Amino acid sequence: MISMPEAERPIVVLLVEDDPGDVLMTREAFEEYKMRNVLQVVTDGVEALAYLRREGEYTDAPVPDLILLDLNLPRRDGREVLAEIKNDPELCRIPVVVLTTSQAEEDVLRSYQLHANAYVAKPVDFERFISVVKQIDDFFVSVVRLPNRA
Repeated sequence: MISMPEAERPIVVLLVEDDPGDVLMTREAFEEYKMRNVLQVVTDGVEALAYLRREGEYTDAPVPDLILLDLNLPRRDGREVLAEIKNDPELCRIPVVVLTTSQAEEDVLRSYQLHANAYVAKPVDFERFISVVKQIDDFFVSVVRLPNRA
């Protein structure tokens, strides 16, 4: 079996989002721009941590190269999830982009205090939302060098 060089592999993106409309728009952005990346989706903070720790139904889940994290999630909110990720020696290397509707300064500040790699307010307009997702993808695929998968 021939393996692809790490730089040529599609990246695995974990979207942590409870709004079905935002999940659909993100999927459409990936499809519209023919992004080669693999999009995995979980809908709450408990699921996100189970996925990342490969527990329960997620034992065979691929390790994500990038996490898109909403802040306002059921069961465990995004701030708690972000804190858990950045305090876990196995997970802290994964870049986390907070992608949320909140534009509150305290959410921006708290996210960066918890070591988010970026904070992006979701546009409500469909075309702008898709454009933002594409820009995030472009940046983390074409500009940034991600660490090798664990």
